[in-house]
Amino acid sequence: MRGKSLRGKHPKQSQRARSLRRSATQAELTLWLKLRDRRLSGFKFVRQERIGRYYVDFVCREQRLVVEVDGGQHAESFSDQQRDKVLEALGYRIVRIWNDAIFENIDGVLEMLSVELTKAPHPDPLPASGARE
Repeated sequence: MRGKSLRGKHPKQSQRARSLRRSATQAELTLWLKLRDRRLSGFKFVRQERIGRYYVDFVCREQRLVVEVDGGQHAESFSDQQRDKVLEALGYRIVRIWNDAIFENIDGVLEMLSVELTKAPHPDPLPASGARE
């Protein structure tokens, strides 16, 4: 079975996700240590997951919550806004966290994420009207 991926049907996507995990920023690694192994309120997170055509930093599939860790280059980014619209249309909520917040106030970040996780996930898919519950 040499050369074939043991997980999933899409070896190219698996390789891309693996590459993104290897090149994670310090902020992403710091947050991951707090999210992995159901450490945050018992919710399971995975990292560098493909959703549609995008790879997200972290996602709690159960609550349909995407967590993106961003630096200053993402402030008011048009491409991030477009990406968020696509992910929201797929039924995900997106939370963006600045790198500085992770380094300066990780407890506050975790508290905010805990609150987000207790909110009901988007209906899957969103109603045709786009209305939220």
